[in-house]
Amino acid sequence: MRVIGTAGHVDHGKSTLIEALTGMNPDRLKEERERQMTIDLGFAWMELPSGEQVGIVDVPGHRDFIENMLAGVGGIDAALFVVAADEGVMPQTREHLAILDILQIRAGLVALTKIDLIDDPDWLDLVEEDVRQVLVGTVLEDVPVVRVSAKNGTGTSDLLEILDEVLAERPPRQDLGRPRLPVDRVFSIAGFGTVVTGTLSDGHLQIGEEVEILPNGTQGRIRGLQTHKQKEDLALPGSRTAVNISGVTLEEIRRGDVVAHRGDYQPTRRMDVKFRLLKDASLALKHNTEVKLFVGAAEVLARVRTLGSEVINPGEPGWLQLEMKAPVVVMRGDHYILRRPSPGETMGGGTIIDPNPVGRHKRFTHGLIERLESLSAGAPTDVLIQSLTTLVAAPMREVILHSNLDEEAGKNAVEELINQGEIVILEPDKGNLEFDSDILVTTRGYWEQLSSTTLLIVEDYHTTYPLRRGMAKEELKSRLKIQSRLFSAEIRILILEGRLEENGPLVLSPDHKINFSAEQEQAVKSTLKRFTASPFSPPSVKDTIKDVGEDVFQAMVDLDLLVPVSPEVVFRREDYDRMVGEVKILLENNGTVSAAQVRDHFNTSRRYVLALLEHMDEVGITMREGDVRRLR
Repeated sequence: MRVIGTAGHVDHGKSTLIEALTGMNPDRLKEERERQMTIDLGFAWMELPSGEQVGIVDVPGHRDFIENMLAGVGGIDAALFVVAADEGVMPQTREHLAILDILQIRAGLVALTKIDLIDDPDWLDLVEEDVRQVLVGTVLEDVPVVRVSAKNGTGTSDLLEILDEVLAERPPRQDLGRPRLPVDRVFSIAGFGTVVTGTLSDGHLQIGEEVEILPNGTQGRIRGLQTHKQKEDLALPGSRTAVNISGVTLEEIRRGDVVAHRGDYQPTRRMDVKFRLLKDASLALKHNTEVKLFVGAAEVLARVRTLGSEVINPGEPGWLQLEMKAPVVVMRGDHYILRRPSPGETMGGGTIIDPNPVGRHKRFTHGLIERLESLSAGAPTDVLIQSLTTLVAAPMREVILHSNLDEEAGKNAVEELINQGEIVILEPDKGNLEFDSDILVTTRGYWEQLSSTTLLIVEDYHTTYPLRRGMAKEELKSRLKIQSRLFSAEIRILILEGRLEENGPLVLSPDHKINFSAEQEQAVKSTLKRFTASPFSPPSVKDTIKDVGEDVFQAMVDLDLLVPVSPEVVFRREDYDRMVGEVKILLENNGTVSAAQVRDHFNTSRRYVLALLEHMDEVGITMREGDVRRLR
C-alpha cells in the first residue's frame, strides 16, 4: 500500500486534479468548499493502471496553512508536485519543494496543470524549463513532468501511467514489528466511538490488539480498521489507515499523537539531530533560538542548542540538540522540519540521530561531533538488521556477508539483536546460532507479519469451508508465496507454539471443529444406517455424495467416519478396520489369499473386494503375486 502527497502553491489546482483523478473532492470542510481553498489535510484514493490501490494526502498550498501541510507530507511515498501553467513557479512552490527535499521524498512527478488556459506551446515549454531549473539539486531533480488539464482530462491517463512506474521502483514499506500511526485526524462516529487516521509505518495493526496513545500513555483496544473505507482485519505498513479505538475518548487524543503497541516506544523531550539551514533562509540559526518542530504529524515548540558552533549560516549543515516543550515519539532516522515561529518561515531540517540522548551535551566537548558523525553513519546493529530486512529470511552467515561487517562486529551485533528480540531464530532445533551458522533467521517484524498472515489465511479458509478438517499445506504455501525452507520452519514453530495443529497434509486452527447443521446431522445418521445395513457392500462414493452433498461427504472422511479405498468405493471406518483385520488373519493362516476367497469370506461382490485389496497393496499391508496376495 502506497501513499502519495500533493505539494505546490495555492490555487495551482492540486485538489481539482485529485478530484479529476479519483472522483472524490478532498476538501472535506465546509469553509474549504466555500472559499475554494484547501485549509487542512484532505484525503482520497484511487486504483492505478497496474491495479495497485494508492492513498492520496492533499495538502494546503497557502502560506497561512503551511503548518497543516507539514502534518500530512511526512508519511508519503511519492510527491505529486503541482505547478500551474498560467503562473509557473511561485513562493510556496519553492517552499514546498524545500520541505520535500528536507524530508527526502525522492519519488514523484511534476504535474504542469491548467494547460487548457494556455494557447501558446512555447509558453508551456518556457514554464516547464523554469520548473526544471528550480528542481536542480533537489530530490525531485530528475522526476518526469506531465502536462495535464483537470478540466478536460488531457494528460491524466499519462499521469497515472507514469505515477504507476514511479511507485513500482520504490521498495515496499518495511514491517519492523513495531507499528507507529502518527495521528493526523481525530473524530467520533456515533455507535463506534473514537476514530483516528494516519499513515501507518514500521509495523502492522490488527483488530483486537491493545494499543497506547503516546505521549500521554492512554490505553485502548483496536475495535475496527479501515483502509480506503474498506474494513480490514490487518493494516499493513504504508497504508492510509483509520483505527476505531475503544476505551479512548475524543478528548484524550489529538493530531500529532502516535498510536503504537504498548512498550514499543518511549516519548522524548530531547534529541540529537543533523541539520541543514536552507540557503535562502532569511537569518542564520543561533544557539538558544526557539523554533517550531514538525515531525510525523506532531508540532511542538523547541529550543535549539547548536553543537560545535555558535551559529549555522544559510546553506550550511550543522549539529543540534533540540529540547522540546512537550514530548514527542520519534525514532533514529526520522526526518523533521524546523520553522521560525514569528514571522513564520521554514528554516530547514534533517535527520534524527539519537532520539534519547543521556543528557545535555557540553556544546564544545572534544569528540562530540565525531561521535554524532559515527552514529549518523550507522551502528553495526542497524547495518545488520537492515541487511536482514532486505534478505527477508536467510542463513545467518549470508546475513553477515551481506552486511559487510567484520567478524567481531558481526558477532556482537548478532548477540545484541537476539537479546533485544529483534532477530528471530526459525530453526532452533539445529543448534546454537553462530557467526557462520546456516540456521535460518529473520527479523521480528517480518516474523510477526508472516505468522499473522498465515493464521489469518487459515482462519479465512475455515470460514469459507467450515466442513473441511483443515487447509492443505501446499495450498497455504502457495498463498504465502514463500520458499519451502521458510514455510517448513514457520509451520513447525506455529505448531510447537500451539497456534496451529497438523493433520497429515493439512494444517488447522486448534479451536476449529467441524459442526454439522441439524439437517446435515440427520443426513449423516441416515447415510451411516445404510452402511450399517450392508457393511461389506455399502453405498458407492457417488451415491453417498448424492445423499449428503460433497462437503458433508468430505467432512465425514476428515472425521474418520468413512474411509475411501478407491474413487468409487468407500467403507465405514469400523467396517474397513474389520475387513482389513480379517484379511490379515486369512493370510496368516493360509500364506496367500485370492480375490475370490476374500469375496466369498465377506459374501460381497468382486467390485468391493478388488478395491479393498488394491488399497491394502497401496498402503503397504499386502503385496500382489499373480492372482494372490501375501502379507508384506
